Amino acid sequence: MKSKFRLSLVLVWLTVLFAQAEDDKYVTTMKKQILAVYQAQTVESLAEVVNTFDRISAAEKEKWEPLYYAAFGRVMMATRETDNKKKDAYLEIALKNVEAAKQIASADVSEVVALEGFVYMMMVTVDPASRGQLYSGKAFAAYQKALQINPNNPRALSLLAQMQYGTAKFFNGSTDEACQTGQEAVAKFKEEKDEISLKPIWGKGMAEKFLSQCK
Repeated sequence: MKSKFRLSLVLVWLTVLFAQAEDDKYVTTMKKQILAVYQAQTVESLAEVVNTFDRISAAEKEKWEPLYYAAFGRVMMATRETDNKKKDAYLEIALKNVEAAKQIASADVSEVVALEGFVYMMMVTVDPASRGQLYSGKAFAAYQKALQINPNNPRALSLLAQMQYGTAKFFNGSTDEACQTGQEAVAKFKEEKDEISLKPIWGKGMAEKFLSQCK
């Protein structure tokens, strides 16, 4: 009995050890690719990293981060793409990545929902005249939902500020609310640790650039 009990303990210990090793490998791989997607400057380099995230998400079906960063990378591809058909294709897949990530994410779902709003905001840029009303509304709703979940999410605040600013300019209204939201975003970004982890840290430069319009 004692030998069987000891064998069971050894098996449990080995299982835990292997699981920890696999998790450490996942974190190391993800940090490397996250840094790569932040540093990528071209559609081609972004596509290479996005393909890696796709492969990781296929292997790690219970992890939301690969799906999130695959979506983020595709949004970044869309910001650099001049062909609207290609831009739409990137954004459509990004939206599917986001929907899949929302089914898995729990504590960090605010980040996923904020990114969803970013996808919708980029969809507006493909054809503002015909898409503005539909996708602007979806973007606003996503940012507000993200902030309901986490009022301190700087990316949700920053993206919301841009939508508020664009709407105010379109209707020749005051941009004060947008600039106030932008100031809140920059303040929240300053509270974040500037180090690569699995949690998103992108957007600080974008927020600061936006705020420069308010001066």
